[in-house]
Amino acid sequence: MIVEICANSFESAVAAQRGGADRIELCTQLAVGGLTPSRHLIKKVVSKLSIPIHVLIRPRKGDFCYSKEELNIMKNDIEFCKYLGCSGVVSGVLRSDLTIDLIAIKQLIEAADGLDFTFHRAFDCVKDPLVSLENLIDLKIKRVLSSGLKPSAIEGISLLSDMNKLANQQIEIMPGSGINLGNVLRFKNKGFTSIHLSATTTTRKKISFIF
Repeated sequence: MIVEICANSFESAVAAQRGGADRIELCTQLAVGGLTPSRHLIKKVVSKLSIPIHVLIRPRKGDFCYSKEELNIMKNDIEFCKYLGCSGVVSGVLRSDLTIDLIAIKQLIEAADGLDFTFHRAFDCVKDPLVSLENLIDLKIKRVLSSGLKPSAIEGISLLSDMNKLANQQIEIMPGSGINLGNVLRFKNKGFTSIHLSATTTTRKKISFIF
């Protein structure tokens, strides 16, 4: 099972790699759900780590409905990630009616051509998850990060399992939120091939990631 760790600093990214993480989702401002990290941080992490780095592309906190100007910022950030050699980007765009903004997300996918594209937990705000998943399958997005429209993935495991069946290996469903040592095997036994987590504990200045 692939373990993706959400890291919001160079130190946490290094700790994740040392702890055995398979991939990093790099972001900042976890208190507001994560925002695009600085270019300096992206460059430093990509240059120093050997595991794949996926960068969160989210220009501000709040909803996931973006203006033309904000979308241009997001596309520029994606181009920068491509230039640096990042492995992927993580983003999502919705309409005010809580459907996926197909026009906007296509623009981001085009900008990310050649990179893995993960649709992030904006998905957990959609009004019809199965229809939305079909939209993303049609767009040939690599994966969806979701908690099954619940506060934690274990609470949403039923919907996540339905999504995994519908996906039928056409798109990867990656559970995230509240995954830990006590529940991770439930996701593995349900057939999920990757998980996303950011839980950490700090003891005597050492960082341990809770798998």
